Amino acid sequence: MAQASYPALRLRRTRASGWSRALHRETQLAPAQFIWPLFVTEGRGVEEPIAALPGVSRWSVDAIAARAREAMALGIACVALFPNTPAPLRSARGEEALNPDNLMCRAIRAIRDACGTGIGVLTDVALDPYTSHGQDGLVDAAGDVVNDATVEVLVGQALVQAAAGADIIAPSDMMDGRIGAIRGALEAEGHAHVQIMAYAAKYASAFYGPFRDAVGSRGLLKGDKRGYQMDPANAEEALREVALDLAEGADSVMVKPGLPYLDIVAKVKTRFEVPVFAYQVSGEYAMIEAAVAAGAGERDALVLETLTAFRRAGCSGVLTYHAAHAARLLGG
Repeated sequence: MAQASYPALRLRRTRASGWSRALHRETQLAPAQFIWPLFVTEGRGVEEPIAALPGVSRWSVDAIAARAREAMALGIACVALFPNTPAPLRSARGEEALNPDNLMCRAIRAIRDACGTGIGVLTDVALDPYTSHGQDGLVDAAGDVVNDATVEVLVGQALVQAAAGADIIAPSDMMDGRIGAIRGALEAEGHAHVQIMAYAAKYASAFYGPFRDAVGSRGLLKGDKRGYQMDPANAEEALREVALDLAEGADSVMVKPGLPYLDIVAKVKTRFEVPVFAYQVSGEYAMIEAAVAAGAGERDALVLETLTAFRRAGCSGVLTYHAAHAARLLGG
């Protein structure tokens, strides 16, 4: 279809005033599109600031419930929980992941008691917060992360979280076949209503460092995770991963990290037309905060622009440590 050209067409006309820019805005941003990652630690009344993540803390279970109430009041849709398991409870096989009274499960129940069904609770399924070696799965004598035996443990982990009241199970381990195994187990155990958000395209990224500090696994990690997390150079492989997870019963999929992988978000959305989420990971958050501290940028503008970019690329929602701040900026 032919369009008029300058001077009959002046695209600046619709950009000339605030009301007009709002009227013609293609991408909308709202607190209901945010998922707020929260770190859980032992104790009561505890707030432990995380040096690598300025403005982010680990919270004890009672304080996590307070953060969930805060999120609900701001209009944030969901909180995501990550435990900092005490060192004595970490083991080679990550048995604490199967404890129905572990930090994760206690935090889920505390949020349910505090908020009822007013906010969603997303839980991470992977073994790295529970293993003494820092890998996401079980390790054999050769030091390799084994797939099928790990999936069996992940299924048990998902079931205790679902029984505690999780709304969304989010497997972040990148083992083959785990979505189908978890979906089958949830159905068999009466948890048909529990969603699965698959970390379908999780890359072996350099942006995860501050997160590993937050959950206490950085110093424990032996080797790396390139044998199961994706090569950052690959895009078509991400589409194959997404296709497999959807075929196995995932309700939504996630791309991680976020901003450096907007091309993957857009490809997934275009190809599959399903709910796609992105995780604005710890390294991305830390870079924004470092830019602000250095006077290289203004926090409010940086936060809203990056979150808008996720939405523009096709995200239904974003996991972001800036969730509460952004929600306040948006009037939540």
